[in-house]
Amino acid sequence: MRRNKSGAALRVIEVRPTKQPELPTRYKSVSSEEGTFSDIVDWPTATVEWWRMWASSPLSAEFTDSDWEELKIAALLHAQFVEGEYKLAGELRLRTAKFGATPEDRARLKIQFALADEAEDRGVRRRAAAAPKAVGPDPRLKMAE
Repeated sequence: MRRNKSGAALRVIEVRPTKQPELPTRYKSVSSEEGTFSDIVDWPTATVEWWRMWASSPLSAEFTDSDWEELKIAALLHAQFVEGEYKLAGELRLRTAKFGATPEDRARLKIQFALADEAEDRGVRRRAAAAPKAVGPDPRLKMAE
């Protein structure tokens, strides 16, 4: 019988989440001879908004410095994609998938937002409370006698 069970135990490490850093300075060119950067360019508005979205995401509440560093690389790819480098779409998608960017990514990572379940439970309780309650026989039946 074949089992898809890993023999390794889960290793739990205590970490301290960190706040989202600012987007790094973005350069347009690099001098290969000197290894210096030049021509600072602004981040596209879409990338700045994308970066803010990650800051407000419940997923980022547990991000560490290394997570944010990986997302900085994804931000550079995002900026280039927004500016027309569409060949980077696959790499951008791979990098953001590791952070649970889409519902499909979260399902694969076994991440579920609790708020959705809580909202559903509240809806069930609200509907149950609003349903008419039986208090005994219908008094109108006595009038028919």
